[in-house]
Amino acid sequence: MKMIMRWFPFGDDSVTLGQIRQTPGVSGVATCLPKVPVGQVWPMETLKALKEEIHEAGLEMEVIESVNIHEDIKKGLSSRDKYIDAYIKTLEHLSMVGVKCLCYNFMPVMDWARSDLASPSEDGSYVMAYRHDEVLQMNPEKMAKAMEGKARGYSLPGWEPERLSAMARDIEFYQSMTREQYWDNMKYFLDAVVPYAEKYDIKMAIHPDDPPWPLYGLPKVITNAENIRTFLDLNTSAYNGLTLCTGSLGSDLSNDLPAMMREFGNRKRIHFAHIRNVRHISEKDFDEAAHLSSCGDLDMFSIVEALYESGFEGYIRPDHGRMIWGEQARPGYGLYDRAIGANYLLGLWEAIDKTHKNKK
Repeated sequence: MKMIMRWFPFGDDSVTLGQIRQTPGVSGVATCLPKVPVGQVWPMETLKALKEEIHEAGLEMEVIESVNIHEDIKKGLSSRDKYIDAYIKTLEHLSMVGVKCLCYNFMPVMDWARSDLASPSEDGSYVMAYRHDEVLQMNPEKMAKAMEGKARGYSLPGWEPERLSAMARDIEFYQSMTREQYWDNMKYFLDAVVPYAEKYDIKMAIHPDDPPWPLYGLPKVITNAENIRTFLDLNTSAYNGLTLCTGSLGSDLSNDLPAMMREFGNRKRIHFAHIRNVRHISEKDFDEAAHLSSCGDLDMFSIVEALYESGFEGYIRPDHGRMIWGEQARPGYGLYDRAIGANYLLGLWEAIDKTHKNKK
């Protein structure tokens, strides 16, 4: 297991590599090239420069999060092949700089949704919050622009500026698409890309839908254990796997996260784990919370123990953090609370590891 943190390069992050390097137990970063338009090949020279900067800081760059998928691929349009070819070329470039795992998603139109990026908590911290009725009442295009503004000058992953004006049209397009058609489009992408992932030794790790339920009539498919089984059966290669995000899947109270960790971990299909906590206000309303089990509704000990017992050897990162101690940073990606979360998770892992070894 390797503990990593997400980092946004080239001046788009308030957190520095030096600060991440000083966080005990963190070996590397998951990073990206957010300025490259979706559908274009990631430039080799830019990747080399990025790797050099990260390695000079004493960290690894084995995980990319993420190479976003062009909407034409998700829609199944005739133009998708040229974008798939560009995706494959990007995989080749990533392999040449030592990348071993690629976190991506297949969420239509928007990567994730929140009603508030800086909701005040009782302890004085600020968290990202989701209120279902508020989100449903928002015009999707206006919501995108509002979230862009609330990011305090930082770009938000998956919310590409060039897509904002087209969101309403894209949402309308999907109203006539069945779930079966969406699964077919996903399989088409996997069957084209996974053989090259095998060739280049890069584990493909899909991220769940966030939130994991229907929104604006869009197809949501990576939402629960049954759907994940369907997804893994679309392409049975070991390189077709998961980023198992406890915050996304844990937003649905019916999801049994320890059971999912065991099932898909035992199948060796979890390549990356995003671990964070959520506190439910109601069935479909929640606040993101500190990682500690008592701060939210998810049992972090049971989740990490299940992952450990499955023989997990991939990458873990503390997912979204709160804004604490007056920090001003990209929503969800400040330093302080994520560093606390990383060491909490490392402490759980060490305790579970020593307990199991002492039983032998």
